[in-house]
Parts: sequence; structure tokens; C-alpha cells
Amino acid sequence: MITDALIARCIRRDPKAQHELYTAMYPKLMAICCRYERNRQDAAATMNMGFLKILERIGTRRPEVPFEPWARRIVINTVIDSFRRNKERKAQETMDVTIDDADHREVNGYLNHMEAEAFADLLQRLPPMSRNVFNLFAIDGYAHAEIAELLGISEGTSKWHVSHARSILQQAIATLAGSRTINASIR
Repeated sequence: MITDALIARCIRRDPKAQHELYTAMYPKLMAICCRYERNRQDAAATMNMGFLKILERIGTRRPEVPFEPWARRIVINTVIDSFRRNKERKAQETMDVTIDDADHREVNGYLNHMEAEAFADLLQRLPPMSRNVFNLFAIDGYAHAEIAELLGISEGTSKWHVSHARSILQQAIATLAGSRTINASIR
């Protein structure tokens, strides 16, 4: 549990407190990074960079600002900064997907039974920019104007990426739901 006393010890740069904070925050921060990065190694590297920024800035956090949302925002900004630095390399990673009209009832039914880890795997199928915009909008709650400013794109482009991501995810879920139905009928 993250207490004011633990934060105060981290401000004094107590290594044991820093390790305790890292251990407490690791699952939440790593989950954020895994949503944005294709492989776990990159996610861990980004998460560690973000945690170092948290430790560097922990003394500047205003006491009225809740610690966990403050820390999440730093890690999300670290992910975005990392994405900007690696934009050209990651732009090479593309995914060709044909989008068909899916039976939305089948997709929604499958989503009700899908586990978070399976959905995270589906997110990794998205092209990097669409995945990042979708995560910022649908999961982290940023507005299109904020996303546009953070990523240096227009609001319309942000909206397009969310729409594109949803289409790809719907297609992938429809395919998975269809194969699940076929596998169930074979048994």
C-alpha cells in the first residue's frame, strides 16, 4: 500500500522505500506499458524509465494530487515520448487487415467472455499509432484534443485512428468468436 509515509521516505531517497514503491506500483505501471508496447522487454524498459521519472519528480508532486493518477500520467507520457523517439522504426511495423462487416451481436457476446489478457493480445495486433491513440482515448480517457497535442497530430487523425482500431478489433474478435463457435460445434 502506498502511504504518505512511504512517499516521504522516497522523497528522502531511501532505497528501501523506493524499492517498496516500485514493488507496489509495478503491476499497474507495467499493465499500462504493455498496452502500448508490442513486446514485454520494451514495455519493461519504458516502465523503468517512467518509474525513474516518478522518483525524480516525487518531491514536486502537489499533496492534493492523488499519487497513483499522478504516477500513471508520468508513465503514459513516458510511453508517448518513447513512441515519438522510435516513430520511424515502429512505422515500419505494419499490419494489413481486411475489414468486413461483422455480426456485432456475435462480437459483443464474445467480448463478454473475453479475459483482459486476451484483449491485450488483440491490442498488439493494431498498428502502433492506432494502438497508442486507441489506448489513450478508450482506456486512459484522454480527449481527442489532448491526444492530438501529445502526439502532434490533428483531432481528425486521432478520431480516425480510434475508428480504425475499433474496426480492426471488431474484425479480429468476430474471427475469434467464429472460430470459437466452430470449435464448440466440432466437439
